[in-house]
Amino acid sequence: MTFRKDFLWGGATAANQFEGAWNIDGKGPSCSDMCTGGSHTKSKRITREIEEGTFYPSHEAIDFYHRYKEDIALFAEMGFKVFRFSIGWSRIFPNGDDAIPNELGLKFYENVIDECLKYGIEPLITISHYEVPFALTQKYNGWASREMIDIFTRYCEVIFKRYKGKVKYWLTFNEINSATMPMGGFLSQGILNEGTTDFTNQVDIPQLRFQGLHHQFVASAKAVKLAHEIDPNYKVGCMILYATTYPYTCNPNDVIEAQKQNRIMNYFCGDVQVGGEYPTYMNRYFKENNITIKMEDGDLKTLKEGCVDFYTFSYYMSTCATTNKEVANSSGNILGGAKNPYLKASDWGWQIDPKGLRYSLNEIYDRYQIPLMVVENGLGAYDKKEADGSVNDDYRIDYLRAHIEQMKEAVEDGVDLIGYTPWGCIDLVSASTGEMAKRYGFIYVDKYDDGSGDLSRSRKKSFYWYKKVIESNGEVL
Repeated sequence: MTFRKDFLWGGATAANQFEGAWNIDGKGPSCSDMCTGGSHTKSKRITREIEEGTFYPSHEAIDFYHRYKEDIALFAEMGFKVFRFSIGWSRIFPNGDDAIPNELGLKFYENVIDECLKYGIEPLITISHYEVPFALTQKYNGWASREMIDIFTRYCEVIFKRYKGKVKYWLTFNEINSATMPMGGFLSQGILNEGTTDFTNQVDIPQLRFQGLHHQFVASAKAVKLAHEIDPNYKVGCMILYATTYPYTCNPNDVIEAQKQNRIMNYFCGDVQVGGEYPTYMNRYFKENNITIKMEDGDLKTLKEGCVDFYTFSYYMSTCATTNKEVANSSGNILGGAKNPYLKASDWGWQIDPKGLRYSLNEIYDRYQIPLMVVENGLGAYDKKEADGSVNDDYRIDYLRAHIEQMKEAVEDGVDLIGYTPWGCIDLVSASTGEMAKRYGFIYVDKYDDGSGDLSRSRKKSFYWYKKVIESNGEVL
């Protein structure tokens, strides 16, 4: 067997993309609740008030809130060993910094956790997955303010104590490094600068984003330390948006450009969260971009004391870097890059590169030498539901099979890979575009971009395929 006997096969979701029930049982609005629907060609809008008659995809999403038992039963039928989901911060603290947590919110996640445990499914919980309470954006401009560190730490303390003995694996911030890019300002940090209305073209102040990242680093480190104090069995990981970048050519200019991009995008946040200190290469980047990180006494000590236990990342695609402005660009997960002539692309223009996953796993493991988990990977595609209700998504099976084959190669290479949770194991709302049409799941949900649909669930062809993959521990692909 290539994969370890206790390999964690499962799937991944996020509260803001599939729970719905956005204002039910005491939940306050999150930043994602203020985003309208969009598409591959038209940006989502960020509204400061909820507009009457405007469609907000996260408000109902696929209504996991009321259907969690049905959905977890389907995950169990596939044989999931682990289920990655996130806690909606504003379901626990409606305003983010309330004096008392919302008991109905705490109870909901307790029910979800218990339902997972009933089937022997390990919960893997993301504490903050693109859902900063909107009240904290209004009050503090999100993570731009240092106040957020203590607010987040208190939120962590409440959930760490509440779910002690039931949960083992936690992730602090989803794709924390998305904040190295302009789009991550609002998406990850809840920073909403004056004049921003377009999600994809936010008014950007890099100083605020990187200061916000520092606050998140300190908050993450404090959370790791706190988790270990509350329950020594807790394992806390980081989560990185890994955007593998190759030089477009062997021209040294392209090689240096790729190295620069890899450092800022892929390594910076991991270096801080795994290594416990700022890498020296950031000094030049900060200097050249007029960024000054304001630190307080004790911050560097905190970072060193709060290193993560394991490293997780999303991998969908790779891109190329070049200094040649005439090379055609591709789209991608938050960022694009030069189009690789050796790769095909998805319907959304994301380049499909299974071997890039093997390459990335090796690069990451060589650098950090701690257990790794691929917690997002998948193909967003248009799925056609046939007259008999079936969805023949062979293209998704082909994509996932090719990536699992390369994970096997990485394990043979010596990588300590402990789990795999493909993204959107059930159809959900796309984070970047706000669409339902961009489907990832093994389970089809009858919900569409105009808000229509009866929300019924049905198994796709990939559902039965993935069931066999898990049963055989990745041997039958």
